[in-house]
Amino acid sequence: MRRIAQFFKVSKGQFISSMKEEFPQYSENDISDMYDSLQLPKRATKGSAGYDFYAPFAFSLPAGSTIKIPTGVRVKMDEDWVLTLYPRSGLGFKYRLQMNNTVGIIDSDYYDSDNEGHIFIKMTNASNEGKTLEVATGSGFAQGVFFQYGITVDDAAEDVRNGGLGSTTKA
Repeated sequence: MRRIAQFFKVSKGQFISSMKEEFPQYSENDISDMYDSLQLPKRATKGSAGYDFYAPFAFSLPAGSTIKIPTGVRVKMDEDWVLTLYPRSGLGFKYRLQMNNTVGIIDSDYYDSDNEGHIFIKMTNASNEGKTLEVATGSGFAQGVFFQYGITVDDAAEDVRNGGLGSTTKA
């Protein structure tokens, strides 16, 4: 198996800033404690394709609700690879948990962005059975799978990324 990537935490300052923006109810001390307890994504078994992403805090997600989670994680990977993000299979099956962008795409050049390549995961509980999803701190809620990709023979892309969603198409 080829080793092509490594997960890291973003800086504590980046995590605190992102958490304050998304979850102002948490104090800076609470967020600092969350940061200190962050788990980097890992595979559960030798045969797993997906790296589990763990909840930095407990959350409840009623049917029809959405949450945007700053994971505190960034990933450095070889240039011709991409990390794709999905809900954990069991949560998708039981709660119709869905990524808001269908599949999260983390490009290799995102790592060097101004936000340190901070990976955010935005999900919706699309349960049509009225089920509320409860996720405990440190529980796996999403998974990332690495894929290698190719480019066309006439590709001429030279621009450099600086940002996340939509940053490569902004005028």
